[in-house]
Amino acid sequence: MRLSPESLSVLPLVFGVALGPSTVGAAAFPHAGQPAGLIDNADGGNLFQDARGSALDGLTWLRESVSEIIFGRPSTTISEDSDSTSSPSAAPLSRYRDDVVVRFNVADPTNQIVLHQVVKEKNWEVWASTPEFVDIRLKKDQLKVIPPSLETQWNVLVPDLEEAVQATYPAKNDAGNFPDVAEKLGAAYMKGNIFFHDYQPLSVITSWMALMETMFPSIAEMSSIGDSFEGRPIHSFRIGDHSDDNANNGTRKAILVTGGLHGREWISTSTVTYLLWSIITAYGKESMVTKLLKHFDIIFIPVLNPDGYEYTWKTDRLWRKSRQETKVSYCRGFDLDQAFGFAWDQTKSQVDPCSESYGGDEPFQAIEATRLANWGRNQTESGVKFVGFLDLHSYSQQILFPYTFTCDEDPPNRENLEELGVGLAKAIRLSSGNFYTVSSACEGTVAVKDTENEASGGSAIDWFYHELHSRYSYQVKLRDTGSYGFLLPRSQIIPTGEEMLNALKYFGDFLLGNNGIESISKPKWSHDKGKVDLK
Repeated sequence: MRLSPESLSVLPLVFGVALGPSTVGAAAFPHAGQPAGLIDNADGGNLFQDARGSALDGLTWLRESVSEIIFGRPSTTISEDSDSTSSPSAAPLSRYRDDVVVRFNVADPTNQIVLHQVVKEKNWEVWASTPEFVDIRLKKDQLKVIPPSLETQWNVLVPDLEEAVQATYPAKNDAGNFPDVAEKLGAAYMKGNIFFHDYQPLSVITSWMALMETMFPSIAEMSSIGDSFEGRPIHSFRIGDHSDDNANNGTRKAILVTGGLHGREWISTSTVTYLLWSIITAYGKESMVTKLLKHFDIIFIPVLNPDGYEYTWKTDRLWRKSRQETKVSYCRGFDLDQAFGFAWDQTKSQVDPCSESYGGDEPFQAIEATRLANWGRNQTESGVKFVGFLDLHSYSQQILFPYTFTCDEDPPNRENLEELGVGLAKAIRLSSGNFYTVSSACEGTVAVKDTENEASGGSAIDWFYHELHSRYSYQVKLRDTGSYGFLLPRSQIIPTGEEMLNALKYFGDFLLGNNGIESISKPKWSHDKGKVDLK
């Protein structure tokens, strides 16, 4: 079950209050009028918008009650949906028939070399590549042509790709037919966390973000960093307490969290929205989060590649790139994580537009990468300092730091990056028991280099680290380690979100000088050793 935009548009009427006439809100709720329940203040605004008015405090309970009734509160558990008849909205499933995903053991360098040659010759689609294993999507009949030298080095991870794809789409009564608002609100109240029971399409995510902005106007701002190639807004959501901005000398430190650079990595988008919801609802309740939002803005961009994400819902669930036209008419799209300007010329796969790792014929040819870079530069010129960047992907449970483009050069603060990365992994392990490895991005994808679809040059984390001086820049590859790959079941949305929530809290606590969850009275590392200066 999920809330459709049409359902969200009538929520003001259901609760007898106005959700606010902001530009974003009005666009997301085109049918919402000004019901009689609107309470105006002396300045001509309404009480949901004027967070400074004392009367707003009296609406805190109402605001949070409405929010919790609609979406529930984050929890650490979720049961499997009893409805196993999930179906995509439009995407045909036959394209995945007779496909499997196979894992090759490449811990032996000899196996790396052999597999490298085979992948290059046969143009096999690599899903994941680490120093220990490589996962490849194949047709069942292609299993017969695996070289004899590798026949004992592989096993099938996903035996039925068609079934695995189908299981990731939300449950429905039938195509396009959802229960009415009253039924949804009742189910939301009974089950909780309704938004995170399923992966959500782009339209629902947009409406949900607009509602969150309206529910938390004192600390939230939804905006667009620009439009995608096909004209879809790339929405950002900023959370921060600016009540003491006069003490910040016109500057504001920020942590950026992005997801959805690659269309098929739905868990990255869902995790960003889970973090957004968890942080915004923890403000005023958890002292560390409240303190963090006084010192930092946290900016969430759940879907950086909206065209690719939309395409995965309607046409091809496993589409990776953007949908921009290339020099080859029948090969669309750019790999956004090989399209940024730093070390772009080190990219080895840019020559073939049909390659899933095609970054373009020049840096920033991909519209969406350009939008993010221009927005980031404009932010810094306006007094924002990006001190942290978390770029969420899937899969393989890795925490990767710069550099991506080379293993021959270390970033100046590698020890600090590694220390914090290990802390993030520990926070996840203490939360769920899951292990995340920590390494530089180059070292983390060393196997079958040049042929797998991982970034080598032009990556987002390298660009933010080098160009915008985001000294704690990481790419986090979320669950799992291969049982489902890009097709993580819906039941793992909340557990994955909880893992990253603990990691984000550690990240914030570290930046506040408390060395993460193992906080001490004074920072362990001084500014001259690379620690972020909070003065």
